[in-house]
Amino acid sequence: MAKIVVIGGSFGGLTAALELKRLLGGKADITVVSDLDRFVFVPSLPWLSMGWRSARDITLPLKDILEPKGIAFRHEEAKGVDADASKVLTGTAELPYDYLVIATGPALAFDEVRGFGPEGGHTECIFTLAEAQRARQAWERFLEEPGPMAVGSVQGVSCFGPSYEYAFEADYVLRKLKIRHRVPMHFITSEPYIGHFGIGGFGASRRWLEDEFARRDIKVLANQAVEEFAPGEARLKDGARVTFKLAMFAPAMKGVSAVAHLGNPRGFIPVDGQMRNKSQKNIFTVGVAIAIAPPEPTPVPTGVPKVGFMAVRMALTAARTIAAEINGKAPPSPYEMNAICLMDMGDTAAYMSARPILPPRQSLSGAVPGSKSFTVNQKLCFNLFRDVICKPGYYNVMIRNFHDLIIHRNFSQVGQISPINAFSRVLPESRWIARQISSLCSTVYSRSWRSTRRRSSS
Repeated sequence: MAKIVVIGGSFGGLTAALELKRLLGGKADITVVSDLDRFVFVPSLPWLSMGWRSARDITLPLKDILEPKGIAFRHEEAKGVDADASKVLTGTAELPYDYLVIATGPALAFDEVRGFGPEGGHTECIFTLAEAQRARQAWERFLEEPGPMAVGSVQGVSCFGPSYEYAFEADYVLRKLKIRHRVPMHFITSEPYIGHFGIGGFGASRRWLEDEFARRDIKVLANQAVEEFAPGEARLKDGARVTFKLAMFAPAMKGVSAVAHLGNPRGFIPVDGQMRNKSQKNIFTVGVAIAIAPPEPTPVPTGVPKVGFMAVRMALTAARTIAAEINGKAPPSPYEMNAICLMDMGDTAAYMSARPILPPRQSLSGAVPGSKSFTVNQKLCFNLFRDVICKPGYYNVMIRNFHDLIIHRNFSQVGQISPINAFSRVLPESRWIARQISSLCSTVYSRSWRSTRRRSSS
């Protein structure tokens, strides 16, 4: 029986473990090792920081997901990997493996900018559950005594989306409370221009995002590097200074210490098209932990985003490659990295996709802001991952088919799709699951679909 260890319990790690179990059954002994005891739906962390979600809404115990499927779960941190001996080292054990899947996610590099971060620094962050909960408390205090606000991404960042969402959602809330005029807002980013996202943009994303920031009266400072954060002030390397009462900035990322020695100088691991380590043939890496070179040099360093959709597709490819090798079959086709971005903007929303993620591309969509119901409903559908994931086999079906549902839709067409039909397309193998999901949010969806129809017909 093959021994397979998966490090990480988020999108990539769960997908790999569940797909391996589905394909191999009793042929493999699968163990998931994670320093977190709960799956966290990371795309909803901006909503949590605004007070629109609670931790309970977006988390699920990993033990409850894995053990009913015959997958062992160890709630402890991986301290290292001995690739020569094929062992994962934790604080209490050495776990031998025939195959290893690394899905650790990143380490957040707050230490690369003075005064940066929520722990010992002067800024908030929303990249982890604990950080988002702290940011929510800071947001509630800020609303009681509003003042200048700075949001953005420092040099070296690869995950820009949460900063955009946070800025737009904050603007939306402040306007609803009729205190926006009391909050000067700056958006500071290392991107060479707004809408670059580390990949040269999504179609016309630069143009419509510039218009959106102008419409909201948010001052943009692009192509910026931060020298340091002082109390109430961001000091930029070009000498500019931006005051704030509340600041939320995305950090750069690097490889997790346990596996960084397998990667490049920043600890990210090079892989081939099957997500296999280029030097250790029984090690696979998925998600943020992989190395992707930027498509072009930028004046201020930026990285390539590795979104949850990509992590899932990488994990499916890795799992199917391992299963094919164990079963003596041909490997799957190499994964061509595609990206989908669903961006909530408070009073509106946007859908962006790139296939592949790096240019030149076969297809590209940089949809202008449109129906909030369409994009946010897509995000809600992914959020229902929490409920679907515990049903054997349906998680991968949902992720596999969800892209096919939304990639061919636009804001006007979505008004013609009913919730039950949409979920049936996402989960064609299970009308029962489709009905359950539909019933969970029938009120929300019926309202939003009706409003979309009205907009489409007007």
